[in-house]
Amino acid sequence: MGVVIVFGGKAVYIELDSIFGNEGAGRSFAYDFTLEDELISSPVHVTGKVFNKTGIVRLTADAVYTLSTVCARCTAPIHRDVHVEIDHELIAHAENEDNDFYIVVENMRLDLDALVSEDIFLAMPFRFLCKESCKGLCSICGADLNKTECGCRKPTDPRWDALKNLL
Repeated sequence: MGVVIVFGGKAVYIELDSIFGNEGAGRSFAYDFTLEDELISSPVHVTGKVFNKTGIVRLTADAVYTLSTVCARCTAPIHRDVHVEIDHELIAHAENEDNDFYIVVENMRLDLDALVSEDIFLAMPFRFLCKESCKGLCSICGADLNKTECGCRKPTDPRWDALKNLL
């Protein structure tokens, strides 16, 4: 009755028959799973609930994992705990399947691992920075500009030399 089921230790599903059929019904869940990605260095811990409130079935959850990568500007290692909020409205069937507002649950069984994985990847930034104010590396000598001033001068474009002579 709306419980979390583990099949072969690989995927986690929620059976939703009793939740779709009973207004006010709901179930909580908590589990860990391993997401095969080089940036995620810990198991993903997921806690949440699925509930039917006034005939609308909603899934809310939190996913927490550790991100391990390098800064896109200075290449310093980054190890950061990341929290992703998950919130979806679920429906049993839809006439138009090209809808981003709802998740259609086929056979009254929701694959939590796939849903949580997708939300994690959608929440990831395009690039990772050790801090917003990271100055990066000098393009000439490679010095870490967060730690030192390098004194290098930017190369000038030789096409502007004629204008320099005028000044």
